[in-house]
Amino acid sequence: VQLQASGGGLVQAGGSLRLSCAASGRTFSSYDMGWFRQASGKEREFAAGISWNHVTYYGDSAKGRFTISRDNAKNTVYLQMNSLKPEDTAVYYCAARPPIQGFPRTMSAWDYWGRGTQVTVSS
Repeated sequence: VQLQASGGGLVQAGGSLRLSCAASGRTFSSYDMGWFRQASGKEREFAAGISWNHVTYYGDSAKGRFTISRDNAKNTVYLQMNSLKPEDTAVYYCAARPPIQGFPRTMSAWDYWGRGTQVTVSS
């Protein structure tokens, strides 16, 4: 599976962005998908995820502001980010994994990664 994230950019605090992650391969619909983010000098953290059967999960910082969705016909997963804050500034990565067991939020459990897209929120 190859992943390509896009949609990042510069936005003012309170604004919105929608990230997209396009996946190659015909098995996209059977994979769990996730978004992680990594701020400068910090560890990569789980932001949001969606299972192969469309169950969604969110990190504490994303709850109530971010929405993850997927379009299996387009092999794409989205992350709608609203009410953005300067602390949301990070490189955002999409990830994929076969749904083996549970829905882990640790990087090591995810098999495939995209290159990341920069999100910068100005105050």
